[in-house]
Amino acid sequence: MYFGNAWYPEHWPEERWPEDVRLMRELGMNVCRIAEFAWSTMEPIEGHYRLDWLERAVDLLHRNGIAVVLGTPTAAPPAWLTHRYPETLTILPNGRPMQHGNRCHGSPNSPVFVKYSRLIVEQMAKRFGKDERVIGWQIDNEYGHADYSEEARRQFHAFLKERYGSLEALNEAWATAYWSQSYDSWEEIPLPIGPHNPGLMLDFRRFVTHTWRRFQKVQVDTIRAHARPEQWITSNYMGWYEDFDHYLLAEDLDMVSWDWYIGTGHHDYLTTGALHDLTRGLKRRNFWVMETQPGSVNWASINNVLYRGEARVMAFHAAAHGADALLYWQWRAAPGGQEQLHGCLIGADGKPRPFYEEAKEIGADFAKVAAFTQNTQVKNEVALLHSYDARWAVNFQRHHRDFDPVNYLYQWYRPLASQQIGIDILRPEADLTGYRAVIAPALMVLSEEAIQNLVTYVEQGGVLVLTPRCGQRDIHNRLYPYLQPGPLRAIAGVEVEEYYALDEEVPVRVAFGNALEGRGRIWAERLRPLSDKTEILGHYGVSNGWLDGRPALTWHPHESGGGVLYVGAWLEETLQKALADWLVSKAHLQASYSDVPEGVEVAKRVAPDGSRTLYFVINHTRHSHVLPIGTPLQPPLTDLISGARFEESIPLAPYEVRLFEVKSV
Repeated sequence: MYFGNAWYPEHWPEERWPEDVRLMRELGMNVCRIAEFAWSTMEPIEGHYRLDWLERAVDLLHRNGIAVVLGTPTAAPPAWLTHRYPETLTILPNGRPMQHGNRCHGSPNSPVFVKYSRLIVEQMAKRFGKDERVIGWQIDNEYGHADYSEEARRQFHAFLKERYGSLEALNEAWATAYWSQSYDSWEEIPLPIGPHNPGLMLDFRRFVTHTWRRFQKVQVDTIRAHARPEQWITSNYMGWYEDFDHYLLAEDLDMVSWDWYIGTGHHDYLTTGALHDLTRGLKRRNFWVMETQPGSVNWASINNVLYRGEARVMAFHAAAHGADALLYWQWRAAPGGQEQLHGCLIGADGKPRPFYEEAKEIGADFAKVAAFTQNTQVKNEVALLHSYDARWAVNFQRHHRDFDPVNYLYQWYRPLASQQIGIDILRPEADLTGYRAVIAPALMVLSEEAIQNLVTYVEQGGVLVLTPRCGQRDIHNRLYPYLQPGPLRAIAGVEVEEYYALDEEVPVRVAFGNALEGRGRIWAERLRPLSDKTEILGHYGVSNGWLDGRPALTWHPHESGGGVLYVGAWLEETLQKALADWLVSKAHLQASYSDVPEGVEVAKRVAPDGSRTLYFVINHTRHSHVLPIGTPLQPPLTDLISGARFEESIPLAPYEVRLFEVKSV
């Protein structure tokens, strides 16, 4: 377990550095990220590199037992670069260039910017690539804006030409006969601004992904040419940020990290659990939290401070979901700049702020459990499928303002997670072997690989859940010439006769377990069974006349023992919970623990060989609870954090965290 911070030694006189590092060690920190915004300090004049100060900072950290992660500084290009070469600035959709100092203002489409980015990274890699004090590299920092420059437009045309081969194929794919959008030359194709042709918009997002991946790979390849094999490479992503396909960018990294901020409000483990699971699913392995807030941020609508003890449960919640490191941003309040008021561990006066004491407790706890968490990982029985193509397509044409595809994913995540059912969030093309249940929320766009993957999964005995807006479009964002769920109609045993964006709720009655009546909201689909084997599990009540008495939920069994549940409506909470209970029973899902009080999480990490399992018991509330001891935890139990022993029950104080190890016989 790594515990650390982001430190900016370039902000401070060098005589101050030893005191900063001493305070880090006092906190139990063992890792530090540096240099990701220090381009102007490392190259103050074009071609004149000054890395000796960075060498001294790395050495000081190392001598104090703190490992170093070096960030490449390309998110903050220096003024000499953007002034001398204005073509390096990203152009906004309104045609205006970003200004120097905006951050992330360099364009990944600019050959000049890419050239100078490679040169500074090469200097760093030559200096520190063989350095055992440096354990890893972070590429750039939070990739951001799309570029709307003429250079980007030329590259977009080249991207489309390679993708389609001919304008005839492109026109067919995008259905450009509509509104006389047909193109006679590649140069006629615009960069989409605002609502546009759905095929054009989807391919532009893919182009942005291609651009950032290419920019990232230039740096990855430059580092690997000089680095020792043990140095890993990552980049810090931002949860649900949707401007590019994170699955594709993650392919070129050794591991993924992400920056976790609450902003306004407080921690909700049923929300952030999904963010951790998304990040872990990008490469299906453990990850790092490269940045998280030490109390508060400066950019939210209300920059409130976390409750005392809240950061501690957040730290262990991240670890329980596969994080092997947690670093706070930032170490000390910067004297100037846009983030002066951001939370930090050390104040402007150079002395610890109140949060420092809580961080010290977290550091001590991490040190106690590090040996136990080593070589463990998260392993789950449920996969939630998440596709950037589908998200983009829905968001381009929501048809109902409240149909947010991420919120709909949470509609499925939260009732399962609250029952202590672990979940992996994967792309639809991922290997689904071993999952008892797979849920595909609003999977509007289907690739051929995804289609075959889902069909194979059901044919091999899996339980697949399809939902509203599944299987409507192909990879070009073009409607299939048959009804939803498109190519999955055969295995689903049902098709969607019509869909309805709801301006008022509709009654829904389900017929599994104890019959329940509830409501559907936002979206409803009128279903038509296609097979005598298709079972109707729910009907609509009297509403708009079109849905009255029609099937709302169906189950189509497969001879393999699996089958497909089709859910035609966005259900309110009570019905959604009942549906989650049905799925738990149908797919024989195993909770990590039973009889868990509301607001308490029991999550687990396991050794790859199954020889031992770690159980994280986390009270996410400000109230005391008691967890009865039962299978799989057997008394006597020893908490690896506090050393306390328990025989019959586990008391949990507000924001209490306990960790237990169970070894297989």
